[in-house]
Amino acid sequence: MKLHRPRESAPAKIGAAEESLSFADALRDCLACGVILIDSRKKVASLTGQARHFLGLSLDHATLPAFDALPPPLRTMVRATLASGKSPADRQFDLNLGRRGTLTLRLSAVPLRTGRKVSGVVVMLSDLTPARHLEQHIQQLDRLATMGTLAAGMAHEIKNALVAGKTFVDLLLEKHQGAELVEVVRREMARIDAIVSRMLKFAGPGRPTFSQVHLHEILEHSLRLVQPQLEGKAVSLTRSFRASPDLLHGDEYQLQQAFVNLLLNALEAMGPNGILSVITETVLPASQTARPADTAAPAQLRLIVQDNGVGISPENLARLFEPFFTTKPNGTGLGLPITRRIIQEHRGAITVQSQPNRGTAFHILLPALP
Repeated sequence: MKLHRPRESAPAKIGAAEESLSFADALRDCLACGVILIDSRKKVASLTGQARHFLGLSLDHATLPAFDALPPPLRTMVRATLASGKSPADRQFDLNLGRRGTLTLRLSAVPLRTGRKVSGVVVMLSDLTPARHLEQHIQQLDRLATMGTLAAGMAHEIKNALVAGKTFVDLLLEKHQGAELVEVVRREMARIDAIVSRMLKFAGPGRPTFSQVHLHEILEHSLRLVQPQLEGKAVSLTRSFRASPDLLHGDEYQLQQAFVNLLLNALEAMGPNGILSVITETVLPASQTARPADTAAPAQLRLIVQDNGVGISPENLARLFEPFFTTKPNGTGLGLPITRRIIQEHRGAITVQSQPNRGTAFHILLPALP
């Protein structure tokens, strides 16, 4: 970049100080920061329009402000630089500009030398206010995301509870078809379901509350919730609860939420007369036989939910746990991501095996309690 030499009309008393940094005018429009040149007598020799804007000074370039009109932190830094001849550490300060609000400015100072003598100071101002506002917006978004996560977890649990409630109401209404409120109740139940489904677009369940729970009890309750769907499709259920003991450290309601998700997915993948298998077993570490019993690694509980439905294509299998990915016309794409998150929060792991037209099996491993 070509720098302009000082104008002939520049006061001679500024001398070498202005000679060395009179390029402030040339840089005025291309610098993101404001620049102020102050001579050894603490007199403002030049400043950019950006510096005037930052400090709330008059934009009349023919008028230079007095040194005492500058903010106190700036004056303090200039005095320290002139006294020591060294660049002090950068500092920040807040400047109240009335209607414009408060700016957060960063100060940097560099001494100018003519030979061994300090002949002036260059002060650079950077506006950190946009960065501070961005940080505040990010914090606000984080709070909103946390609220969304809580709402999503509650909505998903409500939706799972509606499975049983809606089935009961439907059976009740079938016996009272002539009742005046039948269609109203059906419409309102559907509306609640739609509202909850939209809330589920806020991803993620809440933090679990752990206690000692029985895997088989949670599975039994989950299966009772989907029993009407099993009967409606004439699906055969095969249980093989071989894990013993079945104790684990977890959140009963969140685990139930995860299991119901998998069971409903399996039922949706099958047509009439399908076969659903729910299997549990205890998995001992490979090193169990090589160590004494008191030093062996803890066992794990394995849960397998298997169906003989349509299966999952290889290209979709890799994306199965991606948020909002779904192949269902009315799916939210959140059921399996939420399920995986619940399992991970229980220090477990979930994997899936599937072949098109041959079915799908989800494998869950959870740490067992001794």
